[in-house]
Amino acid sequence: MFDVKEIKRFNRHKRIRNKMHGTSERPRLCLHRSINNLQAQLIDDAQKKILFGLSTLDKDLRSKLKSGGNLEAATALGQALAKLALSKGVTKVCFDRGGYMFHGRIKAFAEAARSAGLEF
Repeated sequence: MFDVKEIKRFNRHKRIRNKMHGTSERPRLCLHRSINNLQAQLIDDAQKKILFGLSTLDKDLRSKLKSGGNLEAATALGQALAKLALSKGVTKVCFDRGGYMFHGRIKAFAEAARSAGLEF
C-alpha cells in the first residue's frame, strides 16, 4: 500500500510533530507536497483549529501558474501565503516541513515566505 520512502517520511513527520506545537501567537505552518501540487496550512494546535490554508489549486494561483508542482509554483504559494498571513495579523510561525527534506520546492516555498515577511 505505502512504499518505504513514504513510511520513512511519516516517521520523520511524527518525530518532528512530537517537538513542534503551534500556538495562537506562533501558529504552525504545515506544508504538504505531492507530485502535482503543494498545500500549506496555518494551524493553532493549542485550540486545535486550522486558521487558514492555501494551495496551488487555488483559482488565483492556478491562473498564474503553468504547473502546480514546480519551483515557480512553490515560490508563488509562499508569497501568497505570507501576504494572506500578514493581512490576518500573523507575523511569526513555526515551519513544519512535513518530513520532507529541506531542498527543492520546500526550500523555495520557505525562502519566498520569508522574503514576503513571515518570520521562522
